[in-house]
Amino acid sequence: MKQLLLYIFLLISAGPVWAQENVETHRQYLSGHGCDDMVDWDFFCTGGRNSGKWTKIGVPSCWELQGFGTYQYGMRFYGKPHPEGIADEKGLYRYEFYLPKKWEGRQIQLVFEAVMTDAKVTINGRKAGNGLHQGGFYRFSYDVSDRIYFGKHKNILEVEVSKESANSQVNMAERRADYWNFGGIFRPVFIVAKPIINIARVAIDAKADGEFRADCFLNRAVPGAVVRTEIVGLGKSETPIRSDIAHVDFKIKNPRLWTAETPNLYTAIFTLVDAQGKILHREYQKFGFRTIEYRKSDGVYINGKKVIFKGINRHSFRPESGRTLSKAKCIEDVKLIKSMNMNAVRLSHYPADPEFLDACDSLGLYVESELSGWHYAHETVIGQELVKEMVTRDVNHPCITFWSNGNEGGFNYELEPDFYKWDIQKRVVIYPWANRNGFETKHYRSWGETQEYMREPEIFMPTEFLHGLYDGGHGAGLKDYWDMMMKNPRCAGGFLWDLADEGVVRTDENNII
Repeated sequence: MKQLLLYIFLLISAGPVWAQENVETHRQYLSGHGCDDMVDWDFFCTGGRNSGKWTKIGVPSCWELQGFGTYQYGMRFYGKPHPEGIADEKGLYRYEFYLPKKWEGRQIQLVFEAVMTDAKVTINGRKAGNGLHQGGFYRFSYDVSDRIYFGKHKNILEVEVSKESANSQVNMAERRADYWNFGGIFRPVFIVAKPIINIARVAIDAKADGEFRADCFLNRAVPGAVVRTEIVGLGKSETPIRSDIAHVDFKIKNPRLWTAETPNLYTAIFTLVDAQGKILHREYQKFGFRTIEYRKSDGVYINGKKVIFKGINRHSFRPESGRTLSKAKCIEDVKLIKSMNMNAVRLSHYPADPEFLDACDSLGLYVESELSGWHYAHETVIGQELVKEMVTRDVNHPCITFWSNGNEGGFNYELEPDFYKWDIQKRVVIYPWANRNGFETKHYRSWGETQEYMREPEIFMPTEFLHGLYDGGHGAGLKDYWDMMMKNPRCAGGFLWDLADEGVVRTDENNII
């Protein structure tokens, strides 16, 4: 009898805990979190080193650094979409995993943080989504709720990765560039489990005066439902759902503001509640209160104060792991940049790991986030999808101050409206090297040319200047240039090229760099 009473007591006690768990979002990694904790997957490389046989590879990784395939530098084939002689091997990945039985009946999403370059995905022998993602630096996901097993039933994930894209413009935008072209699942892979009715995503705009706006997008319409919003430690609000979206709008008194010098962050809790008062789903989102103003022929103001951007360009890179990083290495980069008295970073020439943006949020750096497109642009159809993937992933980071629609001519102007479509904050879209939207961003101008450009009415902000290799090093003439630039009230600063050399460990040449 005592055992029965104890069992009943445990069931009653566990009820609230399970109810709480059942409304949360859960994540299960299928790979490691980065280069420091890779997980072995089955792997078959079709060409180059260690090809033609099934073996193991750590995921996430660039397969060249793991001893597979062929190293390829992009500039050798500049301007050629599908040239002969280019390293175009494929990698076939296979991984088996299990999901908790208690997740049955939930929405299951399979998420890839980034794959270079084309990815064909199948789960349990069935195509995921449309089966193909193109573009090497973007988070993409598939709803696999109807393809997945739970409990003791094994799931089999298979991914075919093509180092070279079948799409000519993806190759031209991302691969024919002055940097290393790697292949592989180089950022993490994970499963996201949500309640079957859920908040799909949230976009926040929090101003310096305390105004808080957010769009909560649901995965389906929920008649009579509301979204309860709580900013931890500050205030609460309740907003009715209209179809499948809730427009949250209320005001907070005296919030601590976010800047690169004072990176104050808050957490917003969004709770979806049905007409009967039952909690369906709860999501959490970090954000910062800050207002960005782009004042014509003047400069950029954060919370009413003019900012001079002392910036650097940065590739996502390590000699030992290529483009595959980790949370610790992202934090290391941000601390290094700040230690040099810089306050800004340009993500050249593609979106960075989310952990890097988290570090910029929490430690304090202004960020220019860039769509891939080195000297050639993405075509409109694929480009629109990539803009959506970039902006919806990163819209809530207070560190992001500018969007960039490519680099040095890699612009598709038809994509600009899509940045504003997905960004509730309507940040400005700049064009590095070009004059557009009130910014003159010309690269590597001489002393005299720089003075000429600063006489133009646009805000002058070179997104690359004083090249660390070709201009005698960053320090050569920097003080003279900077003092001259700072004498012009329309100069908003600039971004040196670049943070670090991209020397890579050559696993094909006895690990020389």
